[in-house]
Amino acid sequence: EWVGISPKKFVQYLSLQRAKALLQQRHSILETALETGLSGTGRLHDLFVHIEGMTPGEYKQQGQSLRIIYSIEATPFGEIFIASTNKAICSIQFLSDALTDLTALDELQQRFALAEFQQQSTELHQQVSAWFQHDFTSNLQQKIPLRLQGTPFQLKVWEALLKIPEGQLSSYQQIAEQIGHPKAVRAVASAVAQNPIAYLIPCHRVIRSTGVIGEYHWTQARKLALLSWEMAKQEQAV
Repeated sequence: EWVGISPKKFVQYLSLQRAKALLQQRHSILETALETGLSGTGRLHDLFVHIEGMTPGEYKQQGQSLRIIYSIEATPFGEIFIASTNKAICSIQFLSDALTDLTALDELQQRFALAEFQQQSTELHQQVSAWFQHDFTSNLQQKIPLRLQGTPFQLKVWEALLKIPEGQLSSYQQIAEQIGHPKAVRAVASAVAQNPIAYLIPCHRVIRSTGVIGEYHWTQARKLALLSWEMAKQEQAV
């Protein structure tokens, strides 16, 4: 019901033919989109999410003198684990039977072994949760900052993902070409798979060149639901 479309149309959104058509459309509009921009909610990730990489010094410190706040927030797609420093979001994960809040916290504690952890829902966490409702009334002018650990290549790939409009799809090959490494398709796929920020960095919009939807770190079923929801939102906006 939250998608606002019938089950039949839900399936149609994710047919192989539609996926291939969207990939072809993505290929034709990529350069234009980068130069002139896109209107409507399609550019929200690009406009209102900002990625900043951690410095090598910060990485080596393993979170020393850092306080990380985490909380569990509700979304139409299930609960999410959100963690942030006092400056920015550093982790968003969809929870499931395979990935519990304790597992997500343990993974984060391994990355920031010397950090102090505290459970608390902050205004920034609630701002992220509001994105799933497309509720931007109170925070429209405020960017969501992301502070990420990653190689320069990974950060470049994650930045490229922000430029995939809502309701559109891209292939690993197209991402590789966009960042200037057309032969690095496998490396791009690896970077996409290691994206630490679910939904806000929209790796769910990347599929195979054949049109096959492919896997998703937070379950393929959730990837299908996210894509159908976004396509329905874009259709309703027209």
